[in-house]
Amino acid sequence: MVDQKTHEQAELTAENTVCAQCGAVAEGTPLTWTCSVENGKRRYFCDGCARENIRAIESRLDSSGW
Repeated sequence: MVDQKTHEQAELTAENTVCAQCGAVAEGTPLTWTCSVENGKRRYFCDGCARENIRAIESRLDSSGW
């Protein structure tokens, strides 16, 4: 599953952040990215994915339902 793979990459690479939706990689944690806690795990979403799914994020839906 793509989400699990990108989440594992984010855990393995401490200096980079990986978008859990599209797999985009950024150095550090950009201020424009969104962080969500789903099932006790932090997931980061790039600004593009966050904008596309803002209503689902505000409704607190898990990203699996987007």
